[in-house]
Amino acid sequence: MNRRNYIITVARGFGSGGKEISLKVAKKLGIPCYYTQIMKMASEISGINEREFVQTNEKLRGNALLRRLKAVPNRDKIIEPTEHNFVSDVNLFNIQAKVIRELADTESCVIIGKCANDILKDRDNVVSFYIEAPRAFCAARVMKDFGCEYDEAAKMIHHTDRYRADYYQYYTGGKKWTDPVAYDMTLNSERVTIDGCVDSIIWYTSYKLGRDILQEQS
Repeated sequence: MNRRNYIITVARGFGSGGKEISLKVAKKLGIPCYYTQIMKMASEISGINEREFVQTNEKLRGNALLRRLKAVPNRDKIIEPTEHNFVSDVNLFNIQAKVIRELADTESCVIIGKCANDILKDRDNVVSFYIEAPRAFCAARVMKDFGCEYDEAAKMIHHTDRYRADYYQYYTGGKKWTDPVAYDMTLNSERVTIDGCVDSIIWYTSYKLGRDILQEQS
């Protein structure tokens, strides 16, 4: 492991600005930000069509309630191409988890979503954040981004956050996506502001790791 590298993970409520915040943090620190790129990398190392990863991106296929009742998946086991469950949802997740661990071993970066905070929870070079905001603030951002009315924006927020919560609960063995204990810091992007969240993440990461990460990147 590169002992000087660090990973910032960001979980976010839909419309909270978490993706924008993550991209700004990465740009300010001069490090890459990974989200959809993880699916592409997982496709490349496994040979599985990227479309399969996109279809399971932070949501469960099938009945979410039934999925939660199944045994907790083994995140360390990747099925071989010759086995019939090679493209199962669990195997797709495990391949992405492998990519996330390898990133954490080799470089500094920001990772958005994908249970990264839980996958990397035992590593001392990882700092995890959860970004959320009141519904009205999130809806206003969604309305602007998608050109829709409030009711449609509220519906999108409800469904997307439910998908993310179910996905996180299943792949972490029943943990709550919004549990503040799962993160180093939870930020309200309406109160703190988008740029305030960026500065807070950088400051706390530097504080926790005991070094000036901005200077180290220069």
